[in-house]
Amino acid sequence: MAKKIQAIRGMNDCLPEQTPIWQQAEQALRQLMASYGYSEMRMPIMESTGLFRRAIGEVTDVVEKEMYTFDDRNGESMTLRPEGTAGCVRAGIEHGLLYNQERRMWYMGPMFRYERPQKGRYRQFHQFGLEVFGLHGPDIDAEVIMLTARLWQQLGVSEHLVLQLNSLGQPDERAAYRQALVSYLEQYFEQLDEDSQRRLHTNPLRVLDSKNPQVQALLTDAPVLSDYFGQATHAHFKGLTDLLTAAGITFEINPRLVRGLDYYNLTVFEWVTDSLGAQGTVCGGGRYDGLVEQLGGQATPAVGFAMGMERLVLLLETLQAPSSEPALADIYIAIMGEGTQAAGFALAEQLRDHFPTLKVLSHCGGGNFKKQLKRADKSGASIALILGEDEVAHSQVTIKYLRGQAEQQTVALDQLIAQLTGDISGL
Repeated sequence: MAKKIQAIRGMNDCLPEQTPIWQQAEQALRQLMASYGYSEMRMPIMESTGLFRRAIGEVTDVVEKEMYTFDDRNGESMTLRPEGTAGCVRAGIEHGLLYNQERRMWYMGPMFRYERPQKGRYRQFHQFGLEVFGLHGPDIDAEVIMLTARLWQQLGVSEHLVLQLNSLGQPDERAAYRQALVSYLEQYFEQLDEDSQRRLHTNPLRVLDSKNPQVQALLTDAPVLSDYFGQATHAHFKGLTDLLTAAGITFEINPRLVRGLDYYNLTVFEWVTDSLGAQGTVCGGGRYDGLVEQLGGQATPAVGFAMGMERLVLLLETLQAPSSEPALADIYIAIMGEGTQAAGFALAEQLRDHFPTLKVLSHCGGGNFKKQLKRADKSGASIALILGEDEVAHSQVTIKYLRGQAEQQTVALDQLIAQLTGDISGL
């Protein structure tokens, strides 16, 4: 017996019973994007490795440890995308979409990171991303955050998410702070955990984000980033918080929120929940005004966010009341006798023409009448249409109502559409 082949660890199947809640989240996102005037962008799942090294940063965890990277047949280094912003910027530069223009775009699809698989964190995961190019002020930062707040409201999860805000300032301000932070932490080097020791001279701001309680205790008296901000940075952050307050959006200022990628400046934010255990961040983003120029384009202000779809779906599954499995069909066509299969298919196509939003299922695979009606009932259909030899010979069809008390009836085929139209509200 051949060995059974299984899915790669951390790359999961989404079964038919699971897809309805994914579709709910995806539909809400698509409708929301249209209502805010965003256009969809679709990028390849594989890019040149250099794109991510330049965009994300050589000393980030993503580039150092998590990327799926390999040489192709020409010896060129390729990487399965670990996030979407870099590819979106690359595409915008390549196709002339960004310079001196205002662009609002979104994308959705699979990303890949070699991480330890756990609930809410996978090696192939799905991400929704939004990017805005060409706008400088805190107003667009506020609108992007308001958009996410509206999504939580529409999905019924607002009460379980908290908005955390911070500002990373501008690169020169952050450089001065970085020097002060390193000087402070060097005093306690032996008390830092292994990850923090490794990051101290390569990416010290990530030490602020450590989950180690001992490291967090050491940071109590550490220098504060906002003390190194100039007037313009303070004004930008105040403009953002004033707009969010005016919109009725509550938030927490978290001075240790730094995000995991190098390209952020000024605004950073996360929506976090305590309903998912350790995997508490559902959505995060901020400004990255230097990234377009860093990747070879003209200097272009930008802001965006990314949302892990698995975590959003997990949150919906955790918080929503279990829903009944959706019906496979609204109308089930049962057939019996010689010459009825073709007639059944023809009827099904006619119904799909007239009622494109209904689910019409034609019986296949043989079986007696009783077995077919059992299948019709199991499909969740409200109506079974029965075609036997007599019905086909007389251009008729029998209507059997599977839900409710209406009596079975036989009507002429040319009257069926009118009859079903009267019943349509109940389907």
